[in-house]
Amino acid sequence: MFELLGVPPQALFGQLLLGLINGAFYAMLSLGLAVIFGMLNVINFAHGAQYMMGAFTAWMLLNFLGVNYWAALILAPLLVGLFGILLERLFLRHLYHLDHLYGLLLTFGLALIIEGVFRKFYGSSGQPYSIPEELTGGHNLGFMFLPNYRAWVVAFSLVVCLAVWYLIERTKLGSYLRAATENPTLVQAFGINVPRMVMLTYGFGVGLAALAGVMAAPIYQVSPLMGANLIIVVFAVVVIGGMGSILGSIVTGFGLGVVEGFTKVFYPEASNTVIFVIMAIVLVLRPAGLFGRAQ
Repeated sequence: MFELLGVPPQALFGQLLLGLINGAFYAMLSLGLAVIFGMLNVINFAHGAQYMMGAFTAWMLLNFLGVNYWAALILAPLLVGLFGILLERLFLRHLYHLDHLYGLLLTFGLALIIEGVFRKFYGSSGQPYSIPEELTGGHNLGFMFLPNYRAWVVAFSLVVCLAVWYLIERTKLGSYLRAATENPTLVQAFGINVPRMVMLTYGFGVGLAALAGVMAAPIYQVSPLMGANLIIVVFAVVVIGGMGSILGSIVTGFGLGVVEGFTKVFYPEASNTVIFVIMAIVLVLRPAGLFGRAQ
């Protein structure tokens, strides 16, 4: 079948793997954006900078403290999540009852400040971060070579995404979160500290971005601009899936990553724009997104 398409199977499956890897990062980042928007009604344009902070935190933990990749998977999201909580307490809490544009402008400014600080100290060139020894090498599947670390990224990100979906959609805590978005006054009347829940939710969404950054560090070089190069695509993924939709973020993240990968095989010139073309079509046919609900 592949010969009929004029594409070697190694190239096709190689791009499928690359699409799944990109899709894993799209899904995790858009998932964090969906959690934050669904709970806080804030379009967090600083998400790309926080993804970059996760990668840099892992790099600094390794180079300055000798903390390995596995510990960084836990520590970096916690540290960057605490930074996110600080931002929420200082700035974002004052914008919840205002138009979305104010949150977008504030987080855009925060992203520029964060990226500027890291560029000041580390420049624009990338910093290498080695693959953990346990995940080096790969397996020859006959039709392609599968690197162990890339297989780990796809599998672990899928587990994380499904766990977050289950937490929000199938647990009592998730029901409190969803109820607080609809009627925070009523939820607070039941003795639930809604402001604290909002604060922790933002920290959790930021921690998801940082976790994606740690996982991306061994694949891409750790650079102050790594988030800026990705966040526009991730926003397109969120719009296609539906703003605030958890399931939409996961499905469209992985799906659009695969579409982008296959586009590089059959029509490479369109690979950088295919997601935005799909976004335009979806906005025309279904403005709320594929999984979003019309207001």
